[in-house]
Amino acid sequence: MPASGVSAVVIAARLSDLGLPARVEEHDRYVSIEAAVPESLSADLWREVLELVAEADRFGLLATSLNDRTLWAVVHKAVPATGDVGGPSHQR
Repeated sequence: MPASGVSAVVIAARLSDLGLPARVEEHDRYVSIEAAVPESLSADLWREVLELVAEADRFGLLATSLNDRTLWAVVHKAVPATGDVGGPSHQR
């Protein structure tokens, strides 16, 4: 598993430890993490959650008109230093 996958798994596990069960999904260039956020989250817990997702490359909160809130974070995968970076169809 690439280092980014480990970071995403660690972030997801720590979110779950804080009471926000998280899902991790592997993509070609990044690993995403999502967790539902309850309305009753205290200010102190919000602070902990924000400090945690700040370790990711990007993060945000998706809120809907139905009062659903989903916290998301993205950890980019490392780009190869040498070799066939663009894949088989990449022209050099």
